[in-house]
Amino acid sequence: MKGRKKVILDVDTGVDDALAIMLAVTSGQLDIVGITTVSGNVSLEQATLNTCKILELLGVSGQIPVYRGADKPLVRDTMFEHRVHGSDGIGGALGDMRITKQAEAERAEDFMIRQLQEQPGEITLIMTAPLTNLARALHKCPELTQYAAEVIVMGGVVQGFGNITPTAEYNMYVDPEAAKLVLAAGFPRLTLVGLDVTRRALLSADDIQKLQIPAIREYVEGSTADYRTRYFERNGVQACALHDPLAVGVALNRGFVTAHDYYVDVETRSELCDGQTVCDFQNRLGKPANAAVCLEVDAPAFLECFINSLNKLEPRA
Repeated sequence: MKGRKKVILDVDTGVDDALAIMLAVTSGQLDIVGITTVSGNVSLEQATLNTCKILELLGVSGQIPVYRGADKPLVRDTMFEHRVHGSDGIGGALGDMRITKQAEAERAEDFMIRQLQEQPGEITLIMTAPLTNLARALHKCPELTQYAAEVIVMGGVVQGFGNITPTAEYNMYVDPEAAKLVLAAGFPRLTLVGLDVTRRALLSADDIQKLQIPAIREYVEGSTADYRTRYFERNGVQACALHDPLAVGVALNRGFVTAHDYYVDVETRSELCDGQTVCDFQNRLGKPANAAVCLEVDAPAFLECFINSLNKLEPRA
């Protein structure tokens, strides 16, 4: 494992979380210490099941432990995204797959705390879901900020419109209190991979045909079919955005994005703007920067990495 970046993936496994897990596994560059699941796109139980199915598809279900986390946001009710991700979260793909893998008994936040404390400065957290699990970990262990190598968050939008409300990105909107807490916690390295860049990282039907392993191509094509339809209805583009995979991409190669340091906060008490990520571009609040905010992306280079990685691994029966 030496030389590979140690990561924990935190997911609410819908369509794009699944693709993010696939990229992380097939890249060969990451030592995935574990995967934690949380309520978000789908329920905690469905997210956990989907995660186990993806690991089974990739033939690594015996190698990567999965830990259940929060089954609802810190203070708000659950809010799922079945219209985008399907009733099962992965567009109906792998519906017939039988799995024997079970989640570990340890809670997700306790697993995060234990691993970060045992390996200080070595583990990067890749968060592609509402930030409830990390917020809960910080409640238990506020000093956790000094142990993480980096926190990479897929969430927010600072220069454009939201994808769940006019102003808010989904992960931030579902649990804005958790996002606010994480951003204010004081992580020395926190990178925000928001819609500003993920909307430019698009996967088209032509791209999917470049996937050479039949089982992988069929899964990606099937799981993203409705997702791509919904994206076209909303955005007029025949593709779907690789939101969560780009967060993994940033962990693999920082050069895929251009990021600048700013102070960022999250709105939690607004009738119109709950969940909005507010970026202080002109330092009007006079507060120190707390996030590296991704504003540009080399989408062709990232897409090439994504396709090449998924073409590496022959799934086992």
